[in-house]
Amino acid sequence: MTALNQDMLMYSLGIDLGTSSVKVAIVELESRKCVCNAQFPDIEAPLKSLQPGWAEQDPEDWWRYTQQAIRRTVNARKIDASAIAAIGISYQMHGLVLVDSRQQVLRDSIIWCDSRAVQIGDEALSALGSAYQHHHLLNSPGNFTASKFAWVKRNEPQVYAAANKMMLPGDFIAMKLTGACTTTVPGLSEGIFWDFKTGTVSEPVMRYFGFDGDVLPEIRPVFSEHGLLDAGVADLLGLRAGIPVSYKSGDQPNNALSLNVMKPGAVAATAGTSGVIYGVSDQLSTDPLSRINTFAHVNHRQDQIRTGVLLCINGTGSMYRWARDNFAPGTAYSELNRIAATAAAGSRGLYVFPFGNGAERMLGNRSTGARLSGIDLNLHGQKEIFRAVHEGIVFAFRYGLDIMKASGLKPAVIRAGHANLFQSKLFAQTFVDVTGVPVELFANDGSVGAAIGAAIGAGLYSSEEDAFAGIEPLCTLDPQVHAGYEPLYQQWKAILENEIESTL
Repeated sequence: MTALNQDMLMYSLGIDLGTSSVKVAIVELESRKCVCNAQFPDIEAPLKSLQPGWAEQDPEDWWRYTQQAIRRTVNARKIDASAIAAIGISYQMHGLVLVDSRQQVLRDSIIWCDSRAVQIGDEALSALGSAYQHHHLLNSPGNFTASKFAWVKRNEPQVYAAANKMMLPGDFIAMKLTGACTTTVPGLSEGIFWDFKTGTVSEPVMRYFGFDGDVLPEIRPVFSEHGLLDAGVADLLGLRAGIPVSYKSGDQPNNALSLNVMKPGAVAATAGTSGVIYGVSDQLSTDPLSRINTFAHVNHRQDQIRTGVLLCINGTGSMYRWARDNFAPGTAYSELNRIAATAAAGSRGLYVFPFGNGAERMLGNRSTGARLSGIDLNLHGQKEIFRAVHEGIVFAFRYGLDIMKASGLKPAVIRAGHANLFQSKLFAQTFVDVTGVPVELFANDGSVGAAIGAAIGAGLYSSEEDAFAGIEPLCTLDPQVHAGYEPLYQQWKAILENEIESTL
């Protein structure tokens, strides 16, 4: 690691802006280990749902959470905070943040799982044409950021007129830290603003929606300086002024980075508020039905294609939270996992469909709703409900993975962080048994990934490969041949597809 000063310990700080909380980690660069971390708030952050299918959060709340999480981490006094040399940011993807010319927030953020703009995206697809979508955007505009901005233009013209910059959630946090407004190619691609063929912002998209190009922040590489920590902000946080924010990425590309999923064919998974399988490709591939999506990966360049093929299930951790809050309020997730493990595989015929958190892309942007199917009042109790939630989430992963396999992605192994639902031995083994794919579990999480990305961006590692030298999985889980889940999954799939058919 030639870029580091060997005579002193150096650190990088990673911020992971999630839907439920903000997590912060500090990584010691020589050992590549997390030395302290914290999160805020302690309970899951609320969502505002003013109408069915809507989901909003206040960006200023994100900033307050970020400050609290950083202060908690720094105040642990496990390190010399003046030795923090870089800051990285991971963030919930696809959200819309609008600020005026004074960098004041104009409205709550329309976040990733909000469904209000689906029709606007469908209209854009019809106008732009499927050929342009498949060969240039790689995705339908759907309910991604460009469509959400168009919704504001159509329904809140005063807000639209006052908007000086349109940003993604991570762009906003970087702006609050540094005062600079920047974005990235992967960020623009997740918003459906990027033309992969021309390597520029999509003129047809901007022209169709009538957006002024000046509303987009300056584009900078993912691994580069996105501003320097403001002196006043540094004083508030207990950090040194002038630290570079040297990395910004959406949470799923960043999760892949944290697991060293950087080369074509490598695959990552996560099961937080949402569930994702994310595979790296060297092709500009697309799903004709836009059930899975393709965005620029963190190491994508015009001369080196690196795309992330992403399957998203909106309701994974959110489904488990709903089950806890309604069937065992206040119970720790570790205890829920223990209870679930006491039920038999198959949950005695109880099936859960975890699709109650907005329009599901893998179901053709339909909102089928979440539900429990086959409830027997004489058979089913807490343990069957919680196990059925685990199994229903995993069955949803399998359903999406089969779509990805049909598109050519056939992973030999999947990497996941030992976090969120993958902390449950029952969930992790069920995932492996139902998908039939081994899983390697790693200690890293999103905030650690953001810290590693920051060190790469600041040149503190000699290369991306150097950043992950010596990092090994905690364990590898292999499928149990006689787990017996296949007929259960096929029954679940038949019920789901009948439900989808009924919505057509």
